[in-house]
Amino acid sequence: MKMGKRKMGIRQKAWFDRVVLGAMVFAVLAATGAAAAERIKDISTISGVRSNQLVGYGLVVGLDGTGDQTPFTEQSLRSMLATQGVTVPPDVDLRTDNVAAVMVSAELPAFARSGQRIDITVSSIGNAETLQGGELLMTPLRGVDDRIYAVAQGSVIVGGLGSAGAQIDIETPGTASMPRGAIVERRAPSNFADQDEVVLNLNTPDFTTARRTAEVINEQLGPNTARAADAVTVRVRAPRDPDRRVSFISFLEELRVTPGEAPARVIVNARTGTIVMGSKVRVLPAAVTHGSMTVAIEGAPEAELNGEAAADGGEDSMFVFEPGADLNEIVNAVNSVGASPGDLVAILEALKAAGALRAELLVI
Repeated sequence: MKMGKRKMGIRQKAWFDRVVLGAMVFAVLAATGAAAAERIKDISTISGVRSNQLVGYGLVVGLDGTGDQTPFTEQSLRSMLATQGVTVPPDVDLRTDNVAAVMVSAELPAFARSGQRIDITVSSIGNAETLQGGELLMTPLRGVDDRIYAVAQGSVIVGGLGSAGAQIDIETPGTASMPRGAIVERRAPSNFADQDEVVLNLNTPDFTTARRTAEVINEQLGPNTARAADAVTVRVRAPRDPDRRVSFISFLEELRVTPGEAPARVIVNARTGTIVMGSKVRVLPAAVTHGSMTVAIEGAPEAELNGEAAADGGEDSMFVFEPGADLNEIVNAVNSVGASPGDLVAILEALKAAGALRAELLVI
């Protein structure tokens, strides 16, 4: 019998031309020619333009009996009161059920200036039941160099709370968020304006993409403006003047580059049965018997994807594919007889072990 195919003409952004999803539903992204050109902004980042992690230790007060019962919370409370001029005798036992010790984390965006506000996350480190209704006291946020870059303070917001009368479970009562809860006090150091070059770091390492990126820049801005240092880095000569450099990078980001095609690869999710295949996958002549089914690939020395395939089958669930067999046809044929995701994974692994699957097989 003739096995049918489902085709979807969807233009690929980058390097995948075919995608097969799920054990029950397989959607194929067919190649439509050369990969579409992408903006440099979308395939790379600029060295020195990055966010920085901040962290601090603080106290959340005003809790309704849901706070910590830990020694370090009491110690922190005593220290805080001492800074306010309140001395608590050592023999006095402080009640901390309305106080929680927390860690505060945030990301300081690139080029953030003093006075700007940033979002923070507040997480309990003791045995507090919930941070709901609490107030974070002034907490310095430090970078990896131990310098203070922001200060946080304000009412915490616990996720999962609804309006009055709503019954909504709180999945993480020990974690709270504070939109715009910290004020930036210091700008993070950056060498962005101190270099003679702008360094582009590709999001996906690829020598071809790096070479093409340098070629496109040189075509637009003149010879020897850019050079590919390796599979990730493209160095571009740029003006030192801040105003000119901003305009230069703005122009640079909008240039379009056709990324190099990804290596032949088949990715299998053994839990969900999802199979993702690139267009460069090739299948050599082979036969695989798995349980009550047999899959055979015959004919030319190398059967490439995108060819026409015919499958002959009988009651014994044997499928024979002619020259030009499409790996997607094999998957569809096996799936049409009710094969489980495990069967599909086993057949692909067998083809790889036999050397018939000319692609990297990743099982996740």
